[in-house]
Amino acid sequence: MGYLLKNCDFVLTWINDELRILRDVDIAIDNGLIISVGKAIEGHLEEINCSNHVVIPGLVNAHTHTPMSLLRGFYDDAELMTWLNKMWIVENELTRDIVSLSSELSIIEMIMSGTTAFIDMYHYPDVVADIASRYGLRAALGPTFIDTLKSPTLVENELRNFMSRYGNSSLVRPIINVHSIYTVGKDTLLRIRDLSHELDLPIQIHVSETRDEVYEAKRKYGVFPVEYLNSLGLISSKSQLIHLGWVTSWELSIIAKANARVTHAPTSNMKLATAGHFPMRELMEMGVIVTLGTDGPASNNSLDMFREMKMAVLLQRHSYWDVSIKAMHAFRAATVNGYKLLGPRGGCLGNGCVADLVLLDLGSPRLQPIRDDNILSNIVYSADGSDVDIVIVNGRIIYDKSRDYQVLRERARRIGERLNDFTRKFL
Repeated sequence: MGYLLKNCDFVLTWINDELRILRDVDIAIDNGLIISVGKAIEGHLEEINCSNHVVIPGLVNAHTHTPMSLLRGFYDDAELMTWLNKMWIVENELTRDIVSLSSELSIIEMIMSGTTAFIDMYHYPDVVADIASRYGLRAALGPTFIDTLKSPTLVENELRNFMSRYGNSSLVRPIINVHSIYTVGKDTLLRIRDLSHELDLPIQIHVSETRDEVYEAKRKYGVFPVEYLNSLGLISSKSQLIHLGWVTSWELSIIAKANARVTHAPTSNMKLATAGHFPMRELMEMGVIVTLGTDGPASNNSLDMFREMKMAVLLQRHSYWDVSIKAMHAFRAATVNGYKLLGPRGGCLGNGCVADLVLLDLGSPRLQPIRDDNILSNIVYSADGSDVDIVIVNGRIIYDKSRDYQVLRERARRIGERLNDFTRKFL
C-alpha cells in the first residue's frame, strides 16, 4: 500500500539543481518511490491530509557517531585532542549492549527531527545497522580503521563480514571508515585503498581538522594531509573528506579534480575550538559536492539537522565576512547533495525519486508568517526538529508525531537512565 499526500500547502524540491516551490499539490508514493506530483491523482493509495504542511526532501546527516549519545555532556569544555583522550577512556569499556542503547537513542532523535539518512563512524556498526533498519532509517556505515585500537587485519575481516551481511540491503550501505591519518599508518592506508577498489566501497575519513594535524603531517611526510592521502591514491570519487578546516588552496584543486566529496560539521568544529575555515564557497565554485553533518552527539551535542543548516550559514558568513553562503546552499547540502553522496536518487520530490520526505507543521510559530519568498529562510533559520510531523523513508511512514511522539519520548527516557548507570563510574 502506498500513500497519497493530499493538498500539500508547500512543497520544496530540487529540479535540475534548482530549488522549486510548489503550491497546493498532491504527492503519490508507491513501491518506495514518488510516482506523481500534481493534482487529481487517483488510485489505490492511502490518503494522508497534507494541508497546513510544508513537504521537504529528507535530511541527510552526512557525518555522525551515533552511539556517542552515551557521552552527551561528558567533558564538554575541552579542545579536540584533550576531549578525544577522555572519550577513548570510556569507549575502551564499551559493550555491544551499550552501543545498541546509545545508537538507538540517537536514531530516535534523528527520526523525530526529520533526518531520513545518516552516515556513521563507530564501533559495532552491525549493531547500529540493525537498529537503523528496525526503525526504517537509511544508514551508510562500516567498521572503523584505527590502528591504535585494533589490528587492521581484524577490521578488514569485520568489513568483509559486514559487506556480506548488508551488501544487498535496501536501507544499509556498507562503507570503509578511516579515523584519520594520525591514527592509521601508511601500510593500513594502502590496504584500505586496495579494499575500496576490490569491494567498490566509499571511504569516509576525518581530514585536516586541526592545526596540529596539519603541522604534524607536514613535519612527518613533507606534505599536507590531503596531499598525503592523494599520494597514496586515497583521494578519488569514492572519498568523503570530513572537516577540512585547515586545507590549502592547492589541496582544494586535488579534491575537485578527483571528484571527491566533502562534509562540513560546523557546530562540532566550533564547540571543539578547531578553528580554521571550511572553504565552502571555493569548493562549490569548483563543482565539489558539499554535504552537511552534525558530527557526534558528544561533540555537537544535537543531531538536529535544522540547527546544523543554520549554523553552517552563520559560521560561513562569519568566516568570509560576507553573505555569499545562503540558506539555499545549506539546504542543498543537507538534502540533494546528501543523497548524491549516499547513492540513491533522492533529495528531490519528483517522479522516480526515492520516497524520503518530511512534513513540517505550518502551525508552528517558528514557520509563521509564511510565503513563497520566505519559506526557505524560515526552514533554515527558524525551524527546528520539533516542527516535524511526519517522516517517510523508502515509502514507509517511520515517524508520525500524532502516533509515535509519546512512545519514543518514553523509550528515550528509559535508555537515558540505563546509559547513566554506565557512565557514572567515569565521572
